[in-house]
Amino acid sequence: MSEPAPDHETEPAPARPVIRAATAPDPNEEQSLVRRSQQGDLAAYDELVRRYQERVYATIYHMTSNHEDANDLAQETFIKAFQAIKTFKGGSSFFTWVYRIAVNKTINFLKQRKNRTHMSLNDLDFNAEHDPDLVALVSDKTPRREVSLAELQEKLNAAMQKLSESHRLVVTLHDVQGLPHDEIAEIMGCNIGTVRSRLFYARQQLQAHLSDYLK
Repeated sequence: MSEPAPDHETEPAPARPVIRAATAPDPNEEQSLVRRSQQGDLAAYDELVRRYQERVYATIYHMTSNHEDANDLAQETFIKAFQAIKTFKGGSSFFTWVYRIAVNKTINFLKQRKNRTHMSLNDLDFNAEHDPDLVALVSDKTPRREVSLAELQEKLNAAMQKLSESHRLVVTLHDVQGLPHDEIAEIMGCNIGTVRSRLFYARQQLQAHLSDYLK
């Protein structure tokens, strides 16, 4: 089985995982890979892992802020998915199904972890159209840049840690991963309205926690 991501624990300041734009998979080809995997074909399952391991790993990393934890959880996700693949009925795409496994494992991990690591400022790639204040906050062309970057990162870390797992997750999936509302709803097992309300609430909370810097 493919490794979910390279081990970066020796790097002094690991960069945010790059999420490459993926072309839409051929549904018929994917269904064939799933059927073969359900029959125990490891090569077919390895191909499914290869297709989605980077995005699964990146999502987990953005939730945990730790490369080692993300590696472990991504590996566990694909192992669990293989063990349970015979129960996959095809009601959703394989991608959505395995994402849901990854999300559930990560949320459970975060609830159990006592000493949480901090997120890097670079780990939150907010889109300008979504949150221009936060983008301006780190722009080279604004007086706000005078604020110590270390202090700003500390404040952002603290603000993210104050969000619940579900609100932190919806920010990660939408603003970092760029997934649409309907796909997030499938992954999180809720309706689109709930996704939108959670995203709105999470952004409002982040802005409130950073209000001193957004004046």
